[in-house]
Amino acid sequence: MSIDLDRHVVETAYARWAPIYDAVCGPVMVKGRKAAAQAARAVGGNILEVGVGTGLSFDDYDNSTAVTGIDLSEPMLKKAREKIASGRYPFVKDVMVMDAHEMSFPDATFDCVVAQFVITLVANPERVLSECHRVVKPGGRIILVNHLYSEKGVAAAVERWAAKKTRKLGLRPEFPFARLQAWAAANAEAALVERRKIKPFGIYTLVSFERTGPAQVAV
Repeated sequence: MSIDLDRHVVETAYARWAPIYDAVCGPVMVKGRKAAAQAARAVGGNILEVGVGTGLSFDDYDNSTAVTGIDLSEPMLKKAREKIASGRYPFVKDVMVMDAHEMSFPDATFDCVVAQFVITLVANPERVLSECHRVVKPGGRIILVNHLYSEKGVAAAVERWAAKKTRKLGLRPEFPFARLQAWAAANAEAALVERRKIKPFGIYTLVSFERTGPAQVAV
């Protein structure tokens, strides 16, 4: 059973990561990041990036999208705002400090919600998923990319051991796909539409849910 992370631990860890995050994590996460953005571009329209961080993903979007980003870490967002100020990303509309557990956006605001390397780090993943589901439009997608742990064998044992060592760094390597699956099963208007390992090594998994149900009719 995965033990959920404390919000303060995550905020403190990412404040420390901010100055070196792009250099250290950029190359490691590039395949997963690009896969998530490609899936989001296929949906197009208004896109919410949950855990936008330093804006590493900005290069992976284009003018077919309008991107809004949220993150808990002000030091990370400072880096993102510097990227926006360069003028290279006119399709990034705003980034703001916001808790993904309690988003301030109205229901059905976005065509697509993307959470890259986020859902395994938040204090309550199921609540964040439900908030993503609330703010995405009917027919819209929730796209996740993460390392999801091996649920059996030697790899699972190693990851559970590593979890004890990495929690103070704001990491949770022992997060299983079963939690995502259980959340969808409990939500009558959420359907799993894709689950695939990202090449070349399959370290990361892309998972996509659709918000089902009738579209709202304007009156």
